[in-house]
Amino acid sequence: MIPARLQNLFDRLAVAWHERAIALKAASFAVVGVVNSVIDFGVFSFCYYYLGLPIVVANTIAWVIAVSGSYVMNSTITFAAESGRRLHLKGYLGFALSQIMGFFANTGTVWCLVELLFVPAWAAKVAAIAVSFVVNFSLSHFLVFRAQPRQNAD
Repeated sequence: MIPARLQNLFDRLAVAWHERAIALKAASFAVVGVVNSVIDFGVFSFCYYYLGLPIVVANTIAWVIAVSGSYVMNSTITFAAESGRRLHLKGYLGFALSQIMGFFANTGTVWCLVELLFVPAWAAKVAAIAVSFVVNFSLSHFLVFRAQPRQNAD
């Protein structure tokens, strides 16, 4: 038996989730982002440190893999109401194109911190992920997965 106060909290969270409040979307986007950041960081590190690829090449490969996972998870979780939980090439391309600004912010941050400020590549990558989060969420929420106006049933 759940206490009334706790049940009230669960009910409010369920309503907020159903209505897709922006703060809840941002939290969901962040969780998806954490998963993709681990993937991004791992692929980047493998390509840069193990394969010895140039930093921009390593970052590009990591970004392509991470953005693909991000599209799938955000379409089916964060923006499920807006996407209908459907994956399709047009949606993926729109998402990927919108994320290019995040990619430029990410790559620019990594490059500047490593090449100009001599920050270790791993630390620069962590900072770059934070910068690109802000850009990516904003573009996803306001452009790619924007809510469609509701039709009145007249």
